[in-house]
Amino acid sequence: MNIGSQPWIRKYSPDKIKDIVGQDPAIAKVMNFLEIKPKGKALLFHGPTGSGKTSCVQAIAREKDYELLEINASDSRNKNAIESLLGMAVKQRSLFAKEKLILVDEIDGLSGRKDRGAVTAIKNIVKKSSFPIIMTANDAYADKLKVLRKLSVIIDFSPLDMEVVFSYLKKICDKEKIKYEDSDLKTLARSCNGDLRAAINDLQTFSSDGKFDSASLDFLLEREQKETIKVALFKIYKTLKPEISLGGFDNVDLNIDKIMEWVEYNTPKEYTKIKDLARAFDNISLADVYKGRIRRWQYWRFLVYIYQLLSVGISLSKNEKYSETPDYKRSNKGLSIWMYNMKNAKKKSIATKLAEVSHLSKKQAFKHVDTLKFILQNDSIRDKLIEELDLEDSELEWLER
Repeated sequence: MNIGSQPWIRKYSPDKIKDIVGQDPAIAKVMNFLEIKPKGKALLFHGPTGSGKTSCVQAIAREKDYELLEINASDSRNKNAIESLLGMAVKQRSLFAKEKLILVDEIDGLSGRKDRGAVTAIKNIVKKSSFPIIMTANDAYADKLKVLRKLSVIIDFSPLDMEVVFSYLKKICDKEKIKYEDSDLKTLARSCNGDLRAAINDLQTFSSDGKFDSASLDFLLEREQKETIKVALFKIYKTLKPEISLGGFDNVDLNIDKIMEWVEYNTPKEYTKIKDLARAFDNISLADVYKGRIRRWQYWRFLVYIYQLLSVGISLSKNEKYSETPDYKRSNKGLSIWMYNMKNAKKKSIATKLAEVSHLSKKQAFKHVDTLKFILQNDSIRDKLIEELDLEDSELEWLER
């Protein structure tokens, strides 16, 4: 696949309402809601990944010429962020004198304690908003969304039928002039379990040479046969052939952060020559630079460079293969972080509460938690402080020890 090419999930996202496939009952309910616009009510889309929830909102906004404001609840997690972004959006008229549509995506990305107050903030904003608010969730019936369900019309988006996915993939193949057999394309459609987005991504990835055939399909299905990270490291460390090491991590069921930890921790065990080790860590360092760019700019096309640096880059860092094979082990970095977090868990939870009521940053609040120990010794303000911070018994016990 051409790395610079436009992702097909964007290129073939529906422009109009009629282009949304397989969700006719849901679309009818959505359009009825937007026609009536009941005061104090929101729409809550419920359905699995790739069923068209977000694409539906975007297509409606384009066709109806609404100004669309998108907020991802997984990114804007706390009460202050929600009130700042969503609260301001419902108070202001559109800059272009248009109707406004507000999308709060991945609402089930909020967690109970970490995002304390966020759900209540959304509830209050929905009640006051004069613009339609649409929320999406993979599981709209999660306990943490109980408050939002009470003031929402729930719209179910079903997993897409295999024939619907097949027809959509076939349309893309025809437009992109991809050669294919119906049977192969149907197998791909069946393997995605109703996730159209995943099917389109796979089709683009495995038809880079202008065809999607049984060979592409075999390679696709082989991805399900996972192998251990130790086997992958052995392949990479013990070869000088890039064609072998290039796909070294393809069948490893770990994310890129975990893979990088394994490579970083075990490379010094494998490469004992200073020059080999230096070249290897140059590649690891460059991979980390690309990872930072993905995190800052969401340029996911850099991911392929990271995998190449951690596979081919590491393989070719040596001049010759090493005869001995060390015992590849997991880095203890995660354990160290876990132990530190457990040690400071109560302090962090108290700091979060202190930050909310004092308008300090969490970092600043963390520094002042120990001060609370002395304040609690003052009986005249002790009860008020406990109530204001909503301290749990375990947190109070930690402060008083």
